[in-house]
Amino acid sequence: MVLQSAAAKSVELYDRTTARHIPFPDTQEGRLAAKLLIPWLEHSPTHFVANVTTDLYVLRLGDILLPFTVNFEEYENSYVCSPYTHYVTYAKEELYKLKQPLLESILGRLLDGIGFLLKAGRMNQTVQVNNGLLSTNLYPDQVPSLLNKGLDLLRTNFPEHTIIFRSLAVSVNAPWIHALREQQFRFIPSRQVYLFSSPNAKARWLIKRDRQLLQKNGYEVVRTEQLTLTDIPRLKSLYDMLYLEKHSRCNPWFTEAFFTQSLQSRTLQLYALRCTASDRLDAVMGFYVKDGVMTTPVFGYDTSLPQELGLYRMLSSVLIGLSEQNGWRLHESSGAAEFKRNRGALADIEFSAVYDAHLPFTRRTSWFILERLLTRIGVPLMRKWKL
Repeated sequence: MVLQSAAAKSVELYDRTTARHIPFPDTQEGRLAAKLLIPWLEHSPTHFVANVTTDLYVLRLGDILLPFTVNFEEYENSYVCSPYTHYVTYAKEELYKLKQPLLESILGRLLDGIGFLLKAGRMNQTVQVNNGLLSTNLYPDQVPSLLNKGLDLLRTNFPEHTIIFRSLAVSVNAPWIHALREQQFRFIPSRQVYLFSSPNAKARWLIKRDRQLLQKNGYEVVRTEQLTLTDIPRLKSLYDMLYLEKHSRCNPWFTEAFFTQSLQSRTLQLYALRCTASDRLDAVMGFYVKDGVMTTPVFGYDTSLPQELGLYRMLSSVLIGLSEQNGWRLHESSGAAEFKRNRGALADIEFSAVYDAHLPFTRRTSWFILERLLTRIGVPLMRKWKL
């Protein structure tokens, strides 16, 4: 089935049954998109991200192809596909970072109340556009001229769904934010993110010191082309140790199929750190680049090894080095705030753009309340505590 807009043939929706008919541009980016999206459409996203249940589609806006997910409830999904998990479940887990027991208790009860309200407002009944099911979704630097027609098509085909664009920050997505404001989207704060900037002398010294740990501790950088399929279980384990076991099970559970596809198709550039003494991979990162912006949805290391070894520091120095060598702007996502600030990263508030004007009043109310609470309470807390 292909759902077509009567207004323009170049604005179309594709689903799993029509994946092979998507007109991918004959460019390097278009070929990469085909290698990524066709398997995800035909196998289902759960095959690649175990804690995500969703229907995947592709929105065509002329030569621009944007994947989008469609959900109804699925409150146990990872935050990359579940607003409820992001704003309630994950947020409650993160309260410990405040190190203020009384405040944590108050905010925990507040989140319980918000959670009840958001479920009543069917918060997870959403269409999330440009959703690659990654921690940070990068956008084209230019807004497609057919965006308005694409939004009309989405509203027509999913009239009872909230339409959401995740991962929008003023410092990198100003044109998109302007365009979506004109379409009456509301902007709901989601998290504080960090973007690498021109480091001062102290930051440059720290990065150099981190890089020197590679030779000091006997590690070598392993590039994508040097990795093999036999490395996949270890790469997955390294990611799991950091993101799922140390941080939160709300993060995406990338499967071995995800790492295999990334390695074989180069949809992510995978790098690892190998200990020369043991010939063992002890750290991994996977990044992708869009229109000169780089982000790293895969990052992990062997957390059983001594912290003094500095695996996180070494891996971060390699990441920063790649961004500088290639002239890419490094989007460092969230977390490890003090570490990133000390090495030249600047903070910005990331938003989810939410369109709910076509929904009943009760549905809009939950989003309105969430917007007010996060703008007046959430953002000041993120900035004060540098989360």
